[in-house]
Amino acid sequence: MKKLLFALMTVALILTGCGSSGSSDSSATETNGTFTVGMEAGYQPFNWQTTEATDTTVELDGGAGLADGYDVVIASKIAQKLNKKLIIKKISWDGLQPALESGEIDAIIAGMTASEEREEGIDFTTPYYESEMTMIVRKDSEMAKFNKISDFSGYTVMGQKNTNYDTIIDQIKGVKHATPKATYPELVVALQNSDTDGITAELPVAKGIVSANSDLTYVTFTEGNGFDVDTSVSIGLKNDTRDTEDFKAVQAALDEISQEERIQIMQDAVDRAPTEE
Repeated sequence: MKKLLFALMTVALILTGCGSSGSSDSSATETNGTFTVGMEAGYQPFNWQTTEATDTTVELDGGAGLADGYDVVIASKIAQKLNKKLIIKKISWDGLQPALESGEIDAIIAGMTASEEREEGIDFTTPYYESEMTMIVRKDSEMAKFNKISDFSGYTVMGQKNTNYDTIIDQIKGVKHATPKATYPELVVALQNSDTDGITAELPVAKGIVSANSDLTYVTFTEGNGFDVDTSVSIGLKNDTRDTEDFKAVQAALDEISQEERIQIMQDAVDRAPTEE
């Protein structure tokens, strides 16, 4: 009888042990570390700040509200594939690279183009979106009928500071190159106040701005008459990490997102971007 009781207790212990092992296995699905991303949260449809929680929003670090947009969805998908918890920090454009260099963030996912100058201090993945450069103008202006950048000769054009939005303006001969603004919302206000005749923008950005401002429109340029500029955007990671497992893991996660899915993510972001004037 004692032997039978001992045997039953032994079986119970074994089963309990198996149960514990099962719990340990399930915990493997939990996130393993964090993936901290920096962005402006003010550059729709790539990224913007909101107070309305949806299935695409992520809480900003420090409880400063929520972030949404194309970049947020891309960052969420990459974090999920890395099995890491996504943290998004709202950082000014000029502060993104220093934050990356200091280790405050792991990546920049903010509609940033991999220029030669930036590549001196940042390692970039392959592009995660490609577009074309347009010009946003007032809807009731004569500029609304332009279809060549040369049409803007003699007019005032403004771009965002420290971006190719600003540097490409000088491709327009005879243009009045206005002092750039630090943020894109400032550019929109400058255009609406007639401080400039046009502001440069990638097509998805232009679509988002026009959707939110009924007094504005954008013009595209006929083939061979537009800006000579790279409009692709890439994920920025810390310099000299291209050969590391971390860089390769982020690139591999990005590669799993098909071009068709990326296009749909952008269209969805444009459709749900804030439209309050």
